Amino acid sequence: MTDTEIKKGLAGVVVDYTAVSKVNPETNSLLYRGYPVQELAATQSFEAVAYLLWHGELPTDVQLAQLRATERQYRALSPDVRAVIDHVPLDAHPMDEVRTAVSLIGAKDLAGSGSVMDAGGTADENLARSIRLFAALPAIVAYGQRRRRGLEPVESRDDLDYAANFLWLTFGKEADEVVVDAFNRSMILYAEHSFNASTFTARVVTSTLSDLYSAVVAAIGALKGPLHGGANEAVLHIFDEIGTASNVVPWLDTALAEKRKIMGFGHRVYKRGDSRVPTMKAALDTLVEHYDRPEVAELYDTLESEFVSRKGIYPNLDYPSGPAYNLIGFDTLTFTPLFVAARVTGWTAHIMEQASANALIRPLSEYNGPDERHIDGYVPDEAVLAAAERAEEAAG
Repeated sequence: MTDTEIKKGLAGVVVDYTAVSKVNPETNSLLYRGYPVQELAATQSFEAVAYLLWHGELPTDVQLAQLRATERQYRALSPDVRAVIDHVPLDAHPMDEVRTAVSLIGAKDLAGSGSVMDAGGTADENLARSIRLFAALPAIVAYGQRRRRGLEPVESRDDLDYAANFLWLTFGKEADEVVVDAFNRSMILYAEHSFNASTFTARVVTSTLSDLYSAVVAAIGALKGPLHGGANEAVLHIFDEIGTASNVVPWLDTALAEKRKIMGFGHRVYKRGDSRVPTMKAALDTLVEHYDRPEVAELYDTLESEFVSRKGIYPNLDYPSGPAYNLIGFDTLTFTPLFVAARVTGWTAHIMEQASANALIRPLSEYNGPDERHIDGYVPDEAVLAAAERAEEAAG
């Protein structure tokens, strides 16, 4: 053992520069390319925010129209992508459907591209791949929910923007404006968050000069974990356990006595509360009013008040987004795939940034196993000895 300081989970370790996003400690605001995310959610479409993350600036009207036209070209799922989703067991997690579908889309797109030495792609190729995944993921997520409900798939509509079309694909009917707006805001809030676990995973894969699709598939695997993307699902499970606001106090007494982790509260970065929560809570409030479900707000507010007063730990984005998605009509298991559909914009922005100034990400570790030891009776053969000698001479 040495005196090397170990940073478990890479806590506090700064590994690279990024111009994609940051949390401004002075204002406690999450910034996308310098813009506070709450301002973007209040004023922009999700397509405009995707453009911002990829290009560094908000689009002009012409640029946004061009992106929307391109996105519409890739909305539909090919029969083989639907078929491969159909091969995923119905009782598997929907994230398995998403991961499998993205992998097939990537394999088809890269077919005939040559050896793995050519996998990385140019900047223009990676932007085109990013747009393709951005466009296809709503259909993937919606198809998964509909097939689990025994419903036929719904085809995309070119007259609807991204958020409205996503809801159309999922539910087969046009959503009211208040629902589209709340959903659009949620997607913007989930789009990007610096070097979180899944984004860092995507950058590690990219640093090996692998392809964008492989990096996104790896990121999906990281996001599936309940300590990262699965938290919004867990919030709904908690709400289902509690039932009504009147049960919050006894439920919380038991949960804290059992030292349960209460999902939806706390964040690795925010210490004074997640800056995205007020915007998402406002969206949730509009949905509560729209669907006339005051009991949801009562349960939400009571649990938040009790937990904060006892632990001093504030909600994160998953806390209001879970009940919001539930009110809209998404199955609880679909919540994390929704996260994928939003975060693919941030992932791909980071993938392109990593590729533009790449260095292989290869950290060291501090070994704490047995000292060197040998197999009894082992004698290296002459070829091994000769190769070792040549290597020493070459290193000379």
